[in-house]
Amino acid sequence: MGTTSTLTSHVKSIYRPAPKQAQRGQALVEFFVAAIAIIPLFLLIPLIGKYQDISHATTMAGRYAAFDATNRNDVQGGWKPPAQLADEVRRRFFSNTDAAIKTNDTAGNFKANQNLLWVDQQNHPLIANFGKDINLSFGNEKTSAHTSKDFSSASDGAPFITTIDFPSRLQVVPHGIYRANVSVTIANIEPLSGPLNTYKEFEKINLVMNRGTSLVIDPWSASSIAQAEQRFSGHNLLFPAGSLKYIASLVNLNVQAVDLLGGIQGPQLGQLDFWRDVVPEDRLKQ
Repeated sequence: MGTTSTLTSHVKSIYRPAPKQAQRGQALVEFFVAAIAIIPLFLLIPLIGKYQDISHATTMAGRYAAFDATNRNDVQGGWKPPAQLADEVRRRFFSNTDAAIKTNDTAGNFKANQNLLWVDQQNHPLIANFGKDINLSFGNEKTSAHTSKDFSSASDGAPFITTIDFPSRLQVVPHGIYRANVSVTIANIEPLSGPLNTYKEFEKINLVMNRGTSLVIDPWSASSIAQAEQRFSGHNLLFPAGSLKYIASLVNLNVQAVDLLGGIQGPQLGQLDFWRDVVPEDRLKQ
């Protein structure tokens, strides 16, 4: 019995916890050790978020440039000048978020036109120069102006061109797949001094974001209502009702004879302009 009691006391002495006084400050030391690795990661989160925001804006800018070609291209009467389109991209997607959409508006390299979120830890803009750091190009070869190389092959016009004998005004030539590219050069970040400098490797990252959008431009698209009417009027296969315009005057006389007092107008037979969807002048904002 005495031997058992002695052994039990010996085991308790081995596994007896250390006095509380000896553990003081241990948690604080562990926290500082973990902070050396964790705090720099937390400091990187805002910068990564800014990079992602610029990346999203670059993607949207590429879509804007590509879809602009659906309204302005050589089929519809001429491309929008590349310099004008590039200025629109810079101003509307990379400057201050409340920028008004105005014609011939350009972004300047000053605080009033910069996105105040896109700055580094020293308040330097991540896009230092709009004109140099944001560039627009076209096609897989990234040409600076619109050329035939901006398109890759596609059978976008085959179902129509081969089955209908179009008049000359409808001989629209399908181009294929059109591509617009936007590239943004991000300014390198100046490192901070100190043992917890998180951004040291960013002083030589030389980050460039490239985004592009490809689409098939519809050769049937028209740049105006008048151009759409001009394409279809006089072609009986595409607009069979156009043949009724020759009897419109006779029908109108009969309508007026039947309704002498009601003031009913005759039907606009064979007239495309009657169906124009025109916004009233008092609804247009100057």
